[in-house]
Amino acid sequence: MNQELIYRHFPDLSEKQKEQFEQLKSLYDFWNRQINVISRKDMDAFYLHHVLHSLAIAKVTPFKDFTEIMDAGTGGGFPGIPLAILFPKANFYLVDSIGKKIKVVKEVAKELGLDNVEAEQLRMEQVDRTFDFIVSRAVTDLEKFTRWTFYKIHRQSFNKVKNGILYLKGGDISDELKRVRSLKKVHAKTYPVSAFFSEPFFETKSVVHVFK
Repeated sequence: MNQELIYRHFPDLSEKQKEQFEQLKSLYDFWNRQINVISRKDMDAFYLHHVLHSLAIAKVTPFKDFTEIMDAGTGGGFPGIPLAILFPKANFYLVDSIGKKIKVVKEVAKELGLDNVEAEQLRMEQVDRTFDFIVSRAVTDLEKFTRWTFYKIHRQSFNKVKNGILYLKGGDISDELKRVRSLKKVHAKTYPVSAFFSEPFFETKSVVHVFK
């Protein structure tokens, strides 16, 4: 399964964006041989499991120009890198505590010419900035993640949905949602990814929007 999968779900991509998405696989193949940032057996489904999955966030809200987004615990650059390709006029700040993963993120962003990406080796709790959205892909329990990051959200919203966390999560998340909703002044809404993409891989996956 190749990059045509992305074009099918996002038919309005520019030629530059198509070239960037096409380059992704070879870049990650190269870096995965140096530093194992993606499960090697998973690379066969790279565009489905990593790229398209990351872009489910775009179906919840297409980020407007100048939106500020942090990808907390980005790993090898997901969901931040695919989203940065899709939204070249939004600003992305990718952080991870593991230096070799941030090295890969920086090199991939440089090769793709993504001048809207900044990457730094930091724990998400150490980030001393605020954002419109914080995105992530199941790095930890959702309640913990909310406690660690929610205070970094700008109050003034200007996108389709309210500023907050957009969290990619799979499986049964009912307990995590219950605990998140019990936090003071915190709301959570789930969007099944299968509503956006028909591929069987997404049947148990959701985007969770946590907001005030």
